[in-house]
Amino acid sequence: MAFPTPLPRLPSSRPIPSPPELPLPTMPDILESSRRQGLRLRLRTIGPFFRVTAEGLGGSELGRVEGLIRRWIDGKILHLDSIRMSRETLAMDRSIFGLGLFVGAAAVRHGFDRGCRRAELLAIDDSPLFHSRLVRFYTRMGFRAVREVDGSSMGDLAHMLVWGGRGTRMDADVELLLRRWSKKLKILMAVQT
Repeated sequence: MAFPTPLPRLPSSRPIPSPPELPLPTMPDILESSRRQGLRLRLRTIGPFFRVTAEGLGGSELGRVEGLIRRWIDGKILHLDSIRMSRETLAMDRSIFGLGLFVGAAAVRHGFDRGCRRAELLAIDDSPLFHSRLVRFYTRMGFRAVREVDGSSMGDLAHMLVWGGRGTRMDADVELLLRRWSKKLKILMAVQT
């Protein structure tokens, strides 16, 4: 029995090497990238609590993230309690996703530098339309839904006390968020160079 002659290996059949992984953005990288976009980020901490604010060129606050670093059974958690953008951002040329990326990246980098492996937040359910937009926004940023907090169980009571309302609890791996956002931050830095 004759075996078929193997086909010659074509250059296109070789595995394509994956691009080198971008390094995680450092806090100075994030601050420089935001500065090039006309934003000034500030990080303030008091014990485990933190606040990241974004100001425009005129000094007005455009957005803010507040939260805390808390210890849990499986390590430290970056608890993102409040993420707000001002009404001024609706009239801006840059997207809210871009502004949210900068304040979020600074908060997540702060958590990473403090040893957090996981970030958590609640996409609050004030209205069905706004809630679905929030969930889409955070999913686009790299979070995944882990639980609907709607008051239907005793477990929801604890979540409602911690978060102050109903909504979708979402988690993300801190390092994966930074890796995912690294490319976007590098692109934004290159656009302004």
